[in-house]
Amino acid sequence: MAVDFRFIVIGRGMMGAAAARHLSSMADGIALIGPPEPEERKVHHGVFASHYDEARITRTFDGNLAWGTFAARALGRYREIEAKSGISFFSEVGCLFAGPPPRDEQDFLLRALAVSRRLGSDIETVAPAELGQRFPYLTVGPDFSGYFERKRAGHINPRALVRAQAKLAEEGGVSLIDATVTSVRDTGSHVEVTAGDRCYSAERVLVAAGAFSNFHALLPRPVDLRVIARTVVFYEIGEREMAVFRDMPSTIVLGDRDEDHIYILPPVRYPDGKTYLKLGGDTEALSFSRLEEAGTWFRSDGSVAERDHLSRIALQLMPELAGCPATSAPCVANFTPTGYPYVGFTPSPRVAVLTGGNFVAAKSSDELGRLGAVLLREGRLGGEDFGRELTPVFT
Repeated sequence: MAVDFRFIVIGRGMMGAAAARHLSSMADGIALIGPPEPEERKVHHGVFASHYDEARITRTFDGNLAWGTFAARALGRYREIEAKSGISFFSEVGCLFAGPPPRDEQDFLLRALAVSRRLGSDIETVAPAELGQRFPYLTVGPDFSGYFERKRAGHINPRALVRAQAKLAEEGGVSLIDATVTSVRDTGSHVEVTAGDRCYSAERVLVAAGAFSNFHALLPRPVDLRVIARTVVFYEIGEREMAVFRDMPSTIVLGDRDEDHIYILPPVRYPDGKTYLKLGGDTEALSFSRLEEAGTWFRSDGSVAERDHLSRIALQLMPELAGCPATSAPCVANFTPTGYPYVGFTPSPRVAVLTGGNFVAAKSSDELGRLGAVLLREGRLGGEDFGRELTPVFT
């Protein structure tokens, strides 16, 4: 039977758009299917994506070799993607980690320093006595040291990155289809994909639907994936505050536990014309198992309790924010039990899955998309791509 496409990528987010771009240089007959960002979030009833934002931290400093490698590979292609697409998305302002003295050899900071040495990343250690002088916007404990990655680090605009990936994919021959996929079915000889009132056929399909991977009939068997609520807080920055925060790098402040970290984005101009400093954390426990629950969350302003919690921390770390208007917004993170993303085939040899950001994947999305493309074309990933670690787990 003749099929409409050789490969179909489902999900037009950061990983899916990257996968389509990489596939465009590997094969012909590719489609990327996914809906655009809704114009009015609070009245939208359908799927969402967590890349609907203007800033995500990017860096190679990571306590896990695989994640550090994915980030380094992606960072190495940012400027090329910008140049070829004509769309800027990478702000190389650096990234600062600040944390208390490591408690043991398994501490994140020591592991990250070891990974950085292996990857050849340039990390400057800033002693506690110098931290406040070098980064005066930040107030932390007197025993905190800094770990500053000046080059190949900072923040990316996820909306712009997705636009760049989709533009290059289309220029490479990929068919972009604005629709929401509601069904994927392996017929035994090919795969049928239902999107809106149309049905498309393909030899193989890559499901890159992020947190929404289990919410429609996209996979023959659900992946083991926890979809967790996240609240972000935005501080509106005026001229007075810009004098303090203008030159700050992306910042991550570590607490007593890995999950107690706070991430802070430098001031960024948003589509409403205002400039915001954004921060978020990793401690919320509200989870979603149905599309309706996730939709209700995305139409909200996030958790009031988490907003207040983050605001208290923000004013402790950055007292100059006092008096700035603060708002909040919802986001979600998806976590795998392995701690790695999933890049592998489902029980069907024609349907693969790419998901599992584990709250750290935005910076690595181009490389994860490349791995999804390699998987779809070659049928497997090798050890150099951490194929074994990326094996999906199903419920």
